[in-house]
Amino acid sequence: MWMMLDCSSESDGLSLLLEVGTGVNAPADAFGQSPAHLAACGGQAFFLLWQLQTGANLNQQDCHGEAPIHKAAKVGSLECLALLVASDARIDLCNNDGQTAEDLAWAFGFLECAKFLTTAKHTQNMKLKEQSSCSLNDSCGLPREASSGQKRACGIMGPTNRKRRRSDGT
Repeated sequence: MWMMLDCSSESDGLSLLLEVGTGVNAPADAFGQSPAHLAACGGQAFFLLWQLQTGANLNQQDCHGEAPIHKAAKVGSLECLALLVASDARIDLCNNDGQTAEDLAWAFGFLECAKFLTTAKHTQNMKLKEQSSCSLNDSCGLPREASSGQKRACGIMGPTNRKRRRSDGT
């Protein structure tokens, strides 16, 4: 049994949708929105968390190319956005109009959400850069010796056995 719900539905509508046995990733409406989409666009972080814990695809796109992160950004739900980012939702995912969730948050005037997504994107990009520049593992996955310059560049500070000289030369 499929039920048609729009993003303005409150928790009662989402609860009813879940009670009738809709699959966690099954489109719940004609627009291809899953229960996770509906939870995010309703700002229902508790239901969204529940959906993610039951295996919902947090990057599933509807007919507009929007994932739950887009829906949360459009309604200004910082709580849902934080949950999705913490669950590794793709921040760079674009909808059919080429917009990311960050773009939508700016466009809809949710400055706090937009700034959060900007920071999350920057942090995610920094982690990716660090991972790509710090490939210190050999093919077996065992750490290789790195020069002291590589250790500093990658933030890996192991113990050193060198004694430091005092400024008076001792």
